[in-house]
Amino acid sequence: MSGSASGVSDGARRRPLPALTPYVRSYEGYRLDGFPPGTHLGMPSPDVTVILTISEPIELPRRDERSPDRFDTLAGGLSTRPVPIVHNGRQHGMQLALTPAGARALLGVPTAELGPWVVDLEDVIGGDSRELSDRIAEAGSWEERFCVLDRVLARRLVSARSTGPDRHLAHAWRLLVSDPALPVRAVADELGWSRRHLANRFAREFGLSPKDVARVSRFDRSRQMLRAAPGRRLADIAADCGFYDQAHLAREWRDLAGVPPSRWLEDEVFPFVQDE
Repeated sequence: MSGSASGVSDGARRRPLPALTPYVRSYEGYRLDGFPPGTHLGMPSPDVTVILTISEPIELPRRDERSPDRFDTLAGGLSTRPVPIVHNGRQHGMQLALTPAGARALLGVPTAELGPWVVDLEDVIGGDSRELSDRIAEAGSWEERFCVLDRVLARRLVSARSTGPDRHLAHAWRLLVSDPALPVRAVADELGWSRRHLANRFAREFGLSPKDVARVSRFDRSRQMLRAAPGRRLADIAADCGFYDQAHLAREWRDLAGVPPSRWLEDEVFPFVQDE
């Protein structure tokens, strides 16, 4: 458990069973209490996000003036915009980072079908969502909760109708996520496809264009580096992550996060476990 002048946080992280690692990058548990109420920004990333709450539901402000949406469980697709999460200073739950293959194998849908916002997990996987919530809430430790995730997700994997995008799309995804500076034309040429065909297939499978997948991957790298070393020079982070220069990094943060890196670090006083 860690603490600050305004709150305490407790959490744990674990990799899933080996059979699940192509589909789930990590399990994370978090319990935070005593922080000032505010808004946490769920940043764009190349992961499909699944959250299972244990206490307070997740609140997401609507785009109109109506009351915020409340979710006990949710799944979020890929987006080039942050997701604001309203909190009252307390949160307790589990977060899973799924690969696009995990969306098909464990949720039963291509990533694009989740859309750029969030959906209720029960609408996607039905009764298994309720089982996960109930059994995680009853568990007495993080390790017990991780074991619940392993059992339920392994069962879903056995009955999966698809275990991922076709091999061409999977290869293109790996290329762009591992090297966001790689030109989209080079990826299309390697597959023997036109850029338009690649873009159309990406949009149908992932919900983003190849260019945006590369942008989000590069941005996510910079966010992780910034969180790990807040005092590091932005010019160095830009160079390590494949931005043209610091000005390019700043523009992408304005476009993808809505705030500059310095403002994000200053405002993010509710340190979710996944923001290590």
